[in-house]
Amino acid sequence: MLNPIRVGVVFGTLLAIWHACWSMLVATGVAQKVIDFIFWMHFIVPPYRIEPFELARAGILLGVTFCMGLAIGSIAGLVWNAVFRSRQNAK
Repeated sequence: MLNPIRVGVVFGTLLAIWHACWSMLVATGVAQKVIDFIFWMHFIVPPYRIEPFELARAGILLGVTFCMGLAIGSIAGLVWNAVFRSRQNAK
């Protein structure tokens, strides 16, 4: 059995860390080159322009991604428990 809240916190934290890395790329001015390269290797002409870094917007990005990860991870934990509980009961 998984603790759905713990799974949610772990997944939310991982998503927040991923987006914190992106925010650091934007803050250091490297993000445009990274996104251009990612589009290039997928045979896509880069259609986006990275805006200047804003601390408040970065905080919103981290908060929203953590909350989304928390929700998705918690739901995944609940589904996992339901699936494996029904399999154990079937034995």
